Amino acid sequence: MNTPAPAWLPDLRRRFEAEGLPADHLRDDDATRRAHAGDKWHAVALPEAVLLAESSAEVSCALHFANERGIAVTPRGAGVGYVGGCVPVRGGLVISVAPMRRIIAIRPEDGLAIVEAGVLTAELQDACAKLGWFYPPDPASRKESSIGGNIATNAGGPRCLKYGVTRAYVLGLEVVLPDGRICNCGGLTHKNKQGFDLVSLFCGSEGMLGIVTQATLRIIPAPPARAALSASFPHFAQAAEAVQNVLQAGHLPSAMEITDAYTLSAARAYLGPSALPADANGHIIIEIDGQADAVATELDAIADVLTRTGSGAILRATSPEDVEAIWQLRREFSYSLKATGLTKLNEDIVIPRSRLVDLVTFCESMQRETGINIACFGHAGDGNIHTNIMVPKDDQGRDLRPPADRLVERLFAWVLAAGGRITGEHGIGLAKAPWFPAAVGDVALDLHRSLKAALDPKGILNPGKMGL
Repeated sequence: MNTPAPAWLPDLRRRFEAEGLPADHLRDDDATRRAHAGDKWHAVALPEAVLLAESSAEVSCALHFANERGIAVTPRGAGVGYVGGCVPVRGGLVISVAPMRRIIAIRPEDGLAIVEAGVLTAELQDACAKLGWFYPPDPASRKESSIGGNIATNAGGPRCLKYGVTRAYVLGLEVVLPDGRICNCGGLTHKNKQGFDLVSLFCGSEGMLGIVTQATLRIIPAPPARAALSASFPHFAQAAEAVQNVLQAGHLPSAMEITDAYTLSAARAYLGPSALPADANGHIIIEIDGQADAVATELDAIADVLTRTGSGAILRATSPEDVEAIWQLRREFSYSLKATGLTKLNEDIVIPRSRLVDLVTFCESMQRETGINIACFGHAGDGNIHTNIMVPKDDQGRDLRPPADRLVERLFAWVLAAGGRITGEHGIGLAKAPWFPAAVGDVALDLHRSLKAALDPKGILNPGKMGL
């Protein structure tokens, strides 16, 4: 049996009808509410109703109404986040832009694409590739995460080293403000210094300052050739040294991934002993791209650097299929950790690149002290290392979260002391809200609150996130 509709929903439906908008896009059935109650984090909370928006006019009408009534509104894209960013903790209305899936235009002559917020990242990349163009941001979830969500979290991915994060590709935005007004900021040009940088204000704002409905994105010519190297080392420190040596030699790969001994051990157990050398306790993947002749020459030069740094097992990939096979191995690392039967707390911390060995050494010391395994792998080129605390279980197979949560606390304290940040991709949301004040400091926290109050004085938009 469905829960009774909230008292305000009939009025909102009438408002939609009066403005010529489809009132049937407003749903309050239990199945729709449950489907919009959480993301990939463990927290869930049922909204009172859901708007499956197909236009910015619908988003505008709903926000104007909610602002008048003081109704909590939680924006939602594809719903594949890891920090509870789209969990409607105060009920109210979820506004989903997932149905907004139009690629409005791809204009190579202007180096841009115009898309609605619900377009999946991979959909845009595939559409650009057909024209010989390239949209570089590549979160691991690109086949299921939306452009709107990528903008809300300023998403990254392995290619950040060479190409940068989402923000570097956002030229303009259509954003619906908490009071329902529609703001168009940025534009169609690659240079723009008209006033404050409002585009940057909304990138990474986690849906707390406005709801992105459309984006104008920079695209670039697709590099004609790609190649990759997979290299194993007897010690993690050698793999980290190889990262520095490749960069110091003047190379700028499109991606550099690093993996620690625990993850490699889990991969051998999951994939079979032949998947990786038995003595591998450190591993890196390097991808390069560019003109074919230059890529071939650079591949040899980087392989030489890796050999001189101590790698005894280097696999080269020059065809698209072989490059994909190397990246498939990287994707299998996460599945390998899941196959241990333990629950992994995936913390997307960022550290200065020079502290890679220090991070792994610290995690290994906590592992020896507590008996709780910790797996480190990720984007070595920009220091964004996914540090996975493997939650132990009791005799009944239930997660023992308290000891694991204490390690998260220690990890974040170490990261901040090392000059790092507690999130590089996933955002703060609910999961990291307790650590946000310490992470940004008193003055920056006050500035966050001031900006939130200025744009959303009634506090209706994505309330409860970041602890604001």
